[in-house]
Amino acid sequence: MMTAMSQTSPGAPRPAADAIAVPTLHHVNLKTPRLEEMIDWYGLVVGMRATYAFPGGAWLSNDAANHRLALLSTPLVRDDPEKLVHAGIHHTAFEYGALDELLRTYVRLKDHAVLPHSVLDHGMTLSFYYPDPDGNSVELQVDHFGDWARSTEFMRGERFAQDPIGTYVDPEQLIAAWRAGAAAEELHRRAYGGEFAPAEPQDLRVPFA
Repeated sequence: MMTAMSQTSPGAPRPAADAIAVPTLHHVNLKTPRLEEMIDWYGLVVGMRATYAFPGGAWLSNDAANHRLALLSTPLVRDDPEKLVHAGIHHTAFEYGALDELLRTYVRLKDHAVLPHSVLDHGMTLSFYYPDPDGNSVELQVDHFGDWARSTEFMRGERFAQDPIGTYVDPEQLIAAWRAGAAAEELHRRAYGGEFAPAEPQDLRVPFA
């Protein structure tokens, strides 16, 4: 009987003993004191639907995976009043395939009174950051290059090193230019160059001082 070991050709090269089998990130798990509100919010914002839910948790997905976001809830889980200064996850991120999808999402969510706490052109992405009901940040982004190899190359270059955070953007000015017919490349150039700078200070939800 052929075993798993014997399916490898005798002459085939064997991986080094310390070689890393690189996995793919599958899901994120959050604890929450407001399960139903979180389920509804992720459904509204990124189209998550529950594969299974019960009073102690839920498993949500917006693609073919059985789940991309897991939520756990018990009566002992409570909010952290000093969440922003404690170590832990800052945000999870979802990427759109086109700028129009991202901007239409901003307009749609604004109609539901869901607004970003910060918008940034990072150089390689345009990113809208939203707080979920528990105060976790969720990034909705589009890759300016449409190619991870090219955006990775940009991040290794001098321009990114000069300012790895990027340029804050007023989403309403950006949307106005988009509705006036500006194409994606022009919107990126103007946003990254500071033309759509917000009038008010932005909250990146990171304690810098």
